[in-house]
Formats: sequence, structure tokens, C-alpha cells
Amino acid sequence: MTSPAEKVFYLNSTCLDGSVLDSVALQDSMRSQGSAWCKLVQERCPYLFAAAPVFISSSQLQEMRAVIQAIEEVVRLPGWQLGEDLQPQHAALGVFYGYDFHLNNDGAQLIEVNTNAGGAFLNSLLMESQRDAGLSGKAVAANNLGQAFVEMFRNEWQLEHGDISLHSIAIVDEQVEQQYLYPELLLAKKLFERAGINTHIVDPAQLVLLDTGLFSGEHQIDLIYNRLTDFGLQAYPHILKAWKNNQVVLTPNPANYSRYADKHRLIQLTDSEFMSEVGASQASIDALLNSVPETRLVSAENPEQWWAERKQWFFKPVNGFGSKGTYRGANITHRVFGEIMKSDYVAQRMAAPGECMVCMDGIENKMLKFDVRCYVYDGKIQLVAARIYQGQATNSRTPGGGFAVVRVVGQQTVE
Repeated sequence: MTSPAEKVFYLNSTCLDGSVLDSVALQDSMRSQGSAWCKLVQERCPYLFAAAPVFISSSQLQEMRAVIQAIEEVVRLPGWQLGEDLQPQHAALGVFYGYDFHLNNDGAQLIEVNTNAGGAFLNSLLMESQRDAGLSGKAVAANNLGQAFVEMFRNEWQLEHGDISLHSIAIVDEQVEQQYLYPELLLAKKLFERAGINTHIVDPAQLVLLDTGLFSGEHQIDLIYNRLTDFGLQAYPHILKAWKNNQVVLTPNPANYSRYADKHRLIQLTDSEFMSEVGASQASIDALLNSVPETRLVSAENPEQWWAERKQWFFKPVNGFGSKGTYRGANITHRVFGEIMKSDYVAQRMAAPGECMVCMDGIENKMLKFDVRCYVYDGKIQLVAARIYQGQATNSRTPGGGFAVVRVVGQQTVE
């Protein structure tokens, strides 16, 4: 009898029935968003959706859940402190945490946690388009995903304002209409407005702080869906002040980032002594040590050792986001290495990504890399998706790559 692991490997390596994306159904779903939206996707992000699904095993899903639950336990411990400047009493939990994993022979390896992970609305559209595609396995998603997203934002508001209704949302990012994922923000706006929530997509400079609150034009903003990558909001003191003064609900916010996504946290999560000192359970410590690759702060005090061991490490800027400024140690030059030594970097032990076959008409079938992203709210997985790519890190330039449907193969129950 074929094991789930063997079946996953087979499905990720073939272009047979049950392992091929229904591209016609995807195009139909995209067209249902309107011709202007489709044109924007085609012109700006032609590799938004991958040409293949990704298959994982139920045991891999369980490993990812165990890591997520371990981190949820740890961040609630008294020893997991924030700086004094991030201590205002805000109850918002933070939307769309992205737990990014590489799946390989060592199991599910957590690469990082993002507190403003993009792609959830796009992946919802993609997943829905494949509902009748006949793919093997099962999807992992909350029931009625769009409604779950809306209720998540309403809950963020209600945690701070009780039974008062949420009337307005501002989706905020720099040069927002030029963002690669601007099409996703349009999907979010449409979803919120169908739910009766007045929604604005704005640049932070378009928001004005008055004594009575934060405004976009004449409209007072109740809640900001924060897509900014200035995680401490140092460049946006009016938004930071409005948040600290409880004049707007900000999600995710600087406290969410500090608690979960600051890359120094990866160092702590792989330090068993520190985990014990803050009171983590042994089960959580074991899950973290098993599934979070060792991470260290890069120090310029021992450059010779770092250079000698560079091929074992992946280098990431502490304040970076996405794949900007990241380097696979085996590929770095002496010049880049020198820049890393002078900058604020962490090094994470190499964890190979998974691979899957991508099959496209008129193009030779090829194996590409993938990572798996769990979109999490309040410790619970809302959606599991993947990103298919070629190169040293995820990107938006790979033909056949992009966001991908994830299907779980195995006997265990899938939510």
C-alpha cells in the first residue's frame, strides 16, 4: 500500500489527472471580478497564480499546527516582553499572520512569521475556482472563507469597542496603487463593501489626524488594515499617535510585529535555555527545536568563521521583508559578505524548500520550488496556500509560479 508521503511525492512529481490545476476554471473566476481587474493582473502581475497545485501530507499539516500552537503558547508568557513604547493596552490580535514553512526530509521547517502576510484574498479566489477541479486530497480552509475574513476584521474592532458596529476600514500602503498586490486590495475592498463596511484604499499621506479621530477626506476611519512594511510606523507618526491614543484600531500593529515577527524572535525560538527560562512547556520546546531552523545574530567579530560556514546559512536583514536583502550563503560574493558583516542581519540554518512539477501548454514541464504559508488568526489556521518559484527565494518573476492551491493527502481529518 502506498504511504501518504509516497503519494505526496508522486503527485508533486507528475502531470496526471488529479494533480493538474483547472486553468479554465481559474480564468472564469478571474473574469468574474471584471475586465478592469483582469487587465490589471495581466499587466502588473502575470505570474500571480501558479500553474500547478501543491500536495502535502496530513502529518506535515500536523507538524505545522504543532509549531503554530507552540508559538502561540510562548508569546503569551510573561517573559516574552515587549518594549515599554509598545505597551499600550490594545486588544487587537493582528490579522493574516503568515507562518511560512519549507517541507523537506527534516519535516516542516518554519522559515519565518509575517504579521502582514499578503495573498489571502487572492488565494481564496484561487481555491474557490478549483472546488470542482477533481484534485486529489482536500483543501485546508475555514468554512465560507470570505465571511470568515470579514468576521475577523469585525472581531478586531469589537475586541476594543464592544458591540459598537464597525463602519469604516482604510486599507493602507505606500504608493498603494503601484503595489504589486494592489489587485488583492481591490478584492478586499469589494468583500468589505458587500458586508456593508465603507472601505478606502489609501496612501498613509492621505490620512489626517484630528482631535476627533483619523480621517480620509471627510470620512472618519474606524480601523486600518495595515499593509505597510515600516513595522514600527516611524515614518508615519500620525498613524502611530492615533493608534497609541486609541483613535483607531490598527491591525496588524507594531506590538503584533514585535511579539511575533521581529527576526530576533527566531533566535529566541531556537534557544532551548531561553524557552525554558520564560516558562515554555517541554512539548512546545520540542516542537520548536524540531521545526524552526537554528537562527543566530550575525556578528562582525568573527567574519572568518562566518565566511567558512556561509554555505550552511541563509542570511536575512533584521528589518527586511519579503525576500529583499536576503542571501543564500552559498551564493554570496566577498562584496555582499562584507556588507552583511556591517549590517543588522540574522543567519538561519539552511532548510531546503519542497519541489513540485509545473505543467503548462507549449512549455516543457519543469520542477520548481515551493514554500507553504499558513494564514493564521487567533492561533487558528484559516487557510493553507503555497508559493511556487525559481531561484533562492520566493519571487514574482517565475513563469508557472505564483500563489498555489494546497491539497492535503492522508487519512487524518482536514478542517
